[in-house]
Amino acid sequence: MNRREFGGLSAAALAMAAPFRAFADETCQSPYMPKITGQEEFVYVWTLGVEGMGDEQDKMVTVDLRPDSPTRGEVIHSLSVGGRNEAHHGGFSADRRYFWTGGLDTNRIFIFDIHSDPAAPKLHKVIETFVTDSGGVVGPHTFFALPGSMMITGLSNQDDHGGRTALVEYNDDGDYVATYWMPTADDMQGAVAVDGAVADGYGYDIRALIRKNVMLTSSFTGWSNYMMDFGQMLQDAEAMKRFGNSMVLWDLHTRQPRKVFNVPGAPLEVRFPWGPNANYAFSTTALTSQLWLIYEDDDGEWQAKSVADIGNPEDIPLPVDISIAADDQTLWVNSFMDGKTRLFDISDPHNPAQIYEKTIDRQVNMVSQSWDGKRVYFSSSLLANWDKKGDDDVQYLRAYNWDGKELVEDFNIDFYAAGLGRAHIMRFGSAALYSA
Repeated sequence: MNRREFGGLSAAALAMAAPFRAFADETCQSPYMPKITGQEEFVYVWTLGVEGMGDEQDKMVTVDLRPDSPTRGEVIHSLSVGGRNEAHHGGFSADRRYFWTGGLDTNRIFIFDIHSDPAAPKLHKVIETFVTDSGGVVGPHTFFALPGSMMITGLSNQDDHGGRTALVEYNDDGDYVATYWMPTADDMQGAVAVDGAVADGYGYDIRALIRKNVMLTSSFTGWSNYMMDFGQMLQDAEAMKRFGNSMVLWDLHTRQPRKVFNVPGAPLEVRFPWGPNANYAFSTTALTSQLWLIYEDDDGEWQAKSVADIGNPEDIPLPVDISIAADDQTLWVNSFMDGKTRLFDISDPHNPAQIYEKTIDRQVNMVSQSWDGKRVYFSSSLLANWDKKGDDDVQYLRAYNWDGKELVEDFNIDFYAAGLGRAHIMRFGSAALYSA
């Protein structure tokens, strides 16, 4: 795809406020973005700085993935942003020219220009006013591109640093638009509780199924927990009560909550498949280690149910990131505590079955698939205070080739040995998007 085609698609998509499902990128991305075909050329890794290591700052790390490049599999650029912010998630703008990322502790939002020089992103803008803009939301987490704007999920609030939080919308220029608080049992905002679900007001991830005018959010925990030492938190009975147990179905256009589902155990990532008749999404629960299906039934009503265990739930493997293949037939599920990735056959979404597993290392968090599904990338960090200690605290970007039967390691970058820090979210880039 050349620049003219890319620009035309972007402009058309934004003008019509309509999705390009057939042209969309991998399943982890917003369907409003145009498709990128061919080989990914770079992977951007949003990395947490570590005290006493390198410059100690959070940074955007660029790794070369170009097949014929002499620096393939190597770090070719690193841009530090100043301080440690608890770097976590990020997402591209709908035109894919900017990469928005956030810091869960400082609430700073960093917008990187990745189109001017895709091999060397530049820091375009920093939003320092997220908490005051939003009316008290803390912990900018997921960045989900909408036409002309960015929807950001919060994890917490400044009043008590608990899990009560909201969705916050900015326009593409980085100007605040609106805050949409999560429904609670005391303020359902017109939403209906399904099967006795209790709206806890917590937030985490967000995804949309545009042709159904549906937005779906999940729930995690607040600042008081995600900034606490993991071992200490596990021993704190009160802290362990402070996790979300719900998912919320929203009206995409009006931003109004419609239904609240009971999904116990901190449901995290939300992923919709691409199929034109695929009216469902998957999520996993961190504490109960289950795969959940949120789906539209034969009567047109949305429901939620657990459809599979992930490992042995009694071992608390702690499922984290998930990724659906482009053909909607398989789902990668990572689990942090045992360092494993598992592949589920989801051809029947109501009856998924595990068909493969592999230990990546002593801990693993994020997973990203290439656009053709032949390459799978893993990174290691969960949260600075939740990562394992001592020799088990391995930090890496690791690339594998997937032949449909086995993951075969391609290259590995040790982020500690390179003095970079803790590797978190990954997003692919390509100069071909912006070339003439």
